[in-house]
Amino acid sequence: MTPSFGTRLRTAMDERGPLCVGIDPHAALLASWGLNDDIAGLEKFSRTVVEALADQVAVFKPQAAFFERFGSRGVAVLEQTVADARAAGTLVVMDAKRGDIGSTMAAYAEAFLNPASPLFSDALTVSPYLGYGSLKPAVDLARESGAGLFVLALTSNPEGSEVQRAVREDGRTIGATMLAHLAAENAGAEPMGSFGAVVGATLGDLSSFDLDINGPLLAPGIGAQGATAADLPAVFGPAVRNVVPNVSRGVLRHGPDVAALRTSARAFADEIRAAVA
Repeated sequence: MTPSFGTRLRTAMDERGPLCVGIDPHAALLASWGLNDDIAGLEKFSRTVVEALADQVAVFKPQAAFFERFGSRGVAVLEQTVADARAAGTLVVMDAKRGDIGSTMAAYAEAFLNPASPLFSDALTVSPYLGYGSLKPAVDLARESGAGLFVLALTSNPEGSEVQRAVREDGRTIGATMLAHLAAENAGAEPMGSFGAVVGATLGDLSSFDLDINGPLLAPGIGAQGATAADLPAVFGPAVRNVVPNVSRGVLRHGPDVAALRTSARAFADEIRAAVA
């Protein structure tokens, strides 16, 4: 039986450190690497990132949109990128932020959480803002396949607060409600549950939220967005051990030089280890 995503992630974090590197081949980054904004550039970029870093980071997080913009050929590159990363022993969190209801949500889940799918990933980012219950098809399939989810809870974009910090009739914010749902999903899981939250590292003091969901906290914002590894304990408090900090531009801007990519990723990983120890 396949170990749960939470188990596999905890092992990877303990062995390699908790760093997650995004694979975000947007046009400006391809250009900075001297690559064309086309399929050949996309393939070269993605292959280089995986080959450079697969043996030293815990998680890759490909942003599906940057592949999908090229149509079916871009999706084929995404499929290969996922396969190569997982074959190298790196966990893959697909950043697709899917969210819908009923059979449509079930179809999204099949695309990314069914082991028979060429896009099968260790975990998927999802949006709960059609109601947490709308995620049930993804939750069920993730449990069945040993995969995980990262639910948007307290995101780093300024617009997010108008929804996530809105207050319900019971006095709880929407973001806090999502965290409570995830804590319930992860109840009793050891060493860590498979249902995580996306919580921005740039948000400052979050002590008014219970981040102890017994699951991972995917934390974008380190590096180019302004947060540092040293900020993590103040933002996440006692839950900091379960934080998976995501760095994209901060590492990728050093490409296409493989040695420079590795050096940058290692430096971020060392800073994060020191901060959360």
